[in-house]
Amino acid sequence: MNNARTLGLIAAGGSLAMLLAAWGFQYLGGLAPCAMCIWQRWPHVLAAACGAVSVVVPLSVIYLLGAASAATTSGIGVYHTGVERGWWEGPTTCTSGPIDDLSPEELLDQILGAPLVRCDEVPWELLGLSMASWNALVSAGFVLIWLAAFRAARA
Repeated sequence: MNNARTLGLIAAGGSLAMLLAAWGFQYLGGLAPCAMCIWQRWPHVLAAACGAVSVVVPLSVIYLLGAASAATTSGIGVYHTGVERGWWEGPTTCTSGPIDDLSPEELLDQILGAPLVRCDEVPWELLGLSMASWNALVSAGFVLIWLAAFRAARA
């Protein structure tokens, strides 16, 4: 197996491991994902698929697609981290809105319309970093591996 395929499979395997870890936290650890957590999973699915396709069809564009997928999930992870830390507002569908000038009826509607899992709360962290932060960092590393695979395929 050539170097490009090996690197592509390493990056794709990393994305698959990230998905398995997320599902483990969800189904074994009981940590339900928020909407942005789910958003971060889809690019990992595409990256894992790119790795599988690269074994059969070793086109360098597949490695770029894998890099773009990893960059996408990393970017969503950065965005989610900012929402968790209060650096910016997240989507109104998964964070709580201001209650300053709401009537009791409007507040009740807001509470009842809110999802059970909020995107602006950190349910788990390691070394001061949330799962979204870890996804952003690790996936950025996957981008570099995918780009190295692309470069090796072009050589």
